Amino acid sequence: MPEPAASLLDDLSRTVGRDSVLTRPIDLAAYASDASVYRITPAAVVRPRDLVQVRSVFEVARGHGLPVAFRAAGTSLSGQAVTPGVLIDLSRSWRGIDVLDGGARVRVEPGVVGAAVNARLLRHGARIGPDPASIQACMVGGILANNSSGMCCGVAQNAYHTLDSLVFMLPSGTSIDTAEPRADDRLREAEPSIHAGLADLRREVFGTAGLADRIRSKYRMKNTTGYSLNALVDFERPVEMLRHLLIGSEGTLAFIASAVLWTIPDRPVKHTALLLFPGIREACAAITPLKEAGAAALEVMDRAAMRSVERQPGVPAALQGLPPDAAGLLVEFQAPAESDRPALHEAASRAVRGLSLLDAPAFTDDPIEQLGLWKVRQGMFPSVGATRPRGTAVLIEDVAFPVERLAEAVTDLQALLRAHGYADAIIFGHAREGNLHFVISQSFNEPEAITRYARFMDELVRLVAAGYGGALKAEHGTGRNMAPFVETEWGADAYRVMRGIKRLVDPGGLLNPGVLITEDPGEHLRNLKGLPIVEPEVDACIECGYCEPRCPSRDLTLTPRQRIVVRRQVARLEASGGGHARAAIEVDFPYEALDTCAVDGLCATQCPVGIDTGQLTKRLRASRHSPAARRAARWVGRHMALVERSLRGGLAATAAIRNVNGGWVLSLASRLPRALGIGSPLWIEPMPGPARWRRPDGAGAAGAAAVYLPSCLSRALGHLPGEPRELTLVEAMTRVSARAGAPVFVPADADGHCCGVPFSSKGYQEAHAQTVNRTIEALWRWSGEGRLPVVIDTSPCTYGLRSSRPVLTAANQARFDGLRILDGVEHAASLLGRLAVRRRQRRVVLHPVCSLVKMNLVPELERIARACADQVVLPIDAGCCGFAGDRGWLFPELTASATSAEAREATSAPADGYYSSSRTCEIGMARATGEIYRSYLYLLEWATREGD
Repeated sequence: MPEPAASLLDDLSRTVGRDSVLTRPIDLAAYASDASVYRITPAAVVRPRDLVQVRSVFEVARGHGLPVAFRAAGTSLSGQAVTPGVLIDLSRSWRGIDVLDGGARVRVEPGVVGAAVNARLLRHGARIGPDPASIQACMVGGILANNSSGMCCGVAQNAYHTLDSLVFMLPSGTSIDTAEPRADDRLREAEPSIHAGLADLRREVFGTAGLADRIRSKYRMKNTTGYSLNALVDFERPVEMLRHLLIGSEGTLAFIASAVLWTIPDRPVKHTALLLFPGIREACAAITPLKEAGAAALEVMDRAAMRSVERQPGVPAALQGLPPDAAGLLVEFQAPAESDRPALHEAASRAVRGLSLLDAPAFTDDPIEQLGLWKVRQGMFPSVGATRPRGTAVLIEDVAFPVERLAEAVTDLQALLRAHGYADAIIFGHAREGNLHFVISQSFNEPEAITRYARFMDELVRLVAAGYGGALKAEHGTGRNMAPFVETEWGADAYRVMRGIKRLVDPGGLLNPGVLITEDPGEHLRNLKGLPIVEPEVDACIECGYCEPRCPSRDLTLTPRQRIVVRRQVARLEASGGGHARAAIEVDFPYEALDTCAVDGLCATQCPVGIDTGQLTKRLRASRHSPAARRAARWVGRHMALVERSLRGGLAATAAIRNVNGGWVLSLASRLPRALGIGSPLWIEPMPGPARWRRPDGAGAAGAAAVYLPSCLSRALGHLPGEPRELTLVEAMTRVSARAGAPVFVPADADGHCCGVPFSSKGYQEAHAQTVNRTIEALWRWSGEGRLPVVIDTSPCTYGLRSSRPVLTAANQARFDGLRILDGVEHAASLLGRLAVRRRQRRVVLHPVCSLVKMNLVPELERIARACADQVVLPIDAGCCGFAGDRGWLFPELTASATSAEAREATSAPADGYYSSSRTCEIGMARATGEIYRSYLYLLEWATREGD
């Protein structure tokens, strides 16, 4: 008789295929957490690819007596996406987007990120109605399952009210497409008890005194507590009731396979101000006149919230001198067309007359200034997360109050938070809808802390539900942490109907038990996520998942959040003496977490608390290096010129072999060491030939506008097979610069100088410091002690040098501060006004490398391309290619996975050229697309060249 775990693995593998079933300890640890304060290890994680497989997973789980839960992005804040049973992971598939009716509607699948839907709707002047703050990371499955809203969405534009149709599967295995004309008949024939039962429940609602009116009243404000009972009031046909009951059902009733949503107009024209008031009462008194004037966003902030961000860069200085009881309203008027701007100005001007303000209102139309104002609002949650004590979780909760009582409610909520010792609490929220968020830090490591939290929750429920008749959950979903209190908010009659819905649609309790409604009054206090103290990056993480869409390994191994989650689990096991379990995780950790991390740092650009998980990866890689390996790295760093010559020689030799025997010999030979357990690079076409490296003739310092240091990649890696060979990259840069009257000087002793990134990415810290210090000294000398700017032609190298200050000696830090290091993209863009464009390509495709994104230089790359081409395509799915210096040769599966979506988009239509700003990234994209990617400098040189 096999063990239950083995039996479950076998049964699920027969259903979805072995590669789609995860049961290793490292996988189960990675999926045990979502963005909430709960942690539950699943029995298995499965990735079904179609409805047939979903039905089979239901059958297997039922046969094993296990519940089923669904997980899309796992950004849920209330514990909806964790389970002790079978977790269905939708994040690696179910990504379909189909724009319908010229953008009036859109068909979406649950595994697509909300922002990706809006990106495809943008050219149609439309977007989806829900606008949660997590839209860059959350997926449609969660948006639908939680009935998400956001800052401008309100009630009218949430998922419930913009829903056109659904395709869903019930726990019984019945699937329904509500867009079909006979959908209601199909439900009646396939599920007669559900069809009749929904009609009975509707009659019960209307037959219970005052219940229908109470439901209507409750949904005039934001409310995601419990099931969407308005479905029983708003619709008569059972299929329509069920369709809308599934919105906000948090995976407890059915699997949503796809949805068609009505879109709303995108409103790019904005008029924005941060209004400051003496107190919260004056701020709340302004809500109604501003709302009636048409304000699309009204974000309220208490003094503690503004204090949490007042000293951050870019935040208005006026916040620092505010009185202790001050409050703010971030106000934004929006319109779809520039012609509407005067009307916005007039509406705003009328609305603020007579308001009790601390300062005169200062509305702005400047997008940069508007970003700064929104930074005030968006920086509040991260500010608490970044400064909380180590080992504590950060909780962001949301409640809703009647707008007319909002000032009183804020005051009472502040008092409640103080009474329970949450000194760091801040309050802000969507004042337009009476929706408040509060953020606290909370430990779940000690029983006393959990008891404090339990008492606070009890009093919060009394305050919101009994004291104000508000909603315990306005937009984050009920989840586990409010499930015990649904009846308290709604009352016995409504709760009885909710229980009836669950029993009717999921009589066996298969789907997500304990979520949304529960018979356990302590559900919200079970499986709380204790956080051990591990490392700075780990301890700072709030496990929100915002980093994941930017991670190149997200569809292959672990994401940044999962790397941290696993590190925390290893620390828990180490502390509890779970040596065997820890070893089971650690055996897979090197490949899953370290080898396949691209250390590109893009995770930090989306992280609310600025964590660069790549830095953690580098440190962990460093811990694996032996003293001999570190000595070897230092030797390589001292002899980079020899390394470059050797690499050029090796590439020349392999090119000769390829010309005689083809690439198969080299491919086979490169795989032999792998068979012996040696992790050597693989030969994978296309491979570059050797660079034709030589210092250009006449490239002296006299009259030069800048020093040009070709990267070691430019000095070593040459053209790809099939790539035009008339110019080297160095020649392209020098010709364009000279043509614009800004000649560059290539130092005679440039060989052997390196940005140090190849060493830092592998965790060779001493070699990195040694190499980059030597280069900074040379740049200081070449530039005439900072007189000339320095141009680097490879963006990762530019970023590496710009980021090197912490590892420099004191003397070199002073030199660094006197240097101006430019990326080639910056330099080339600055030349455009002095260059005559003589020919243009019709259509070009760009790949913006990670470092260019981090340096905010993608717009400059686009500007260069637009000067030289009629159509410039920047793929929506563009991201890190995963080549990461040498990862593309050591772990080609990382690059293949990271580039798959971008490659499909890049090759969806013919183009005249494909361009980027890093040779290795260009190799990776060429490998993915079958097209030749080359430097943007070739495009600029060709477009400005005289003659043919």
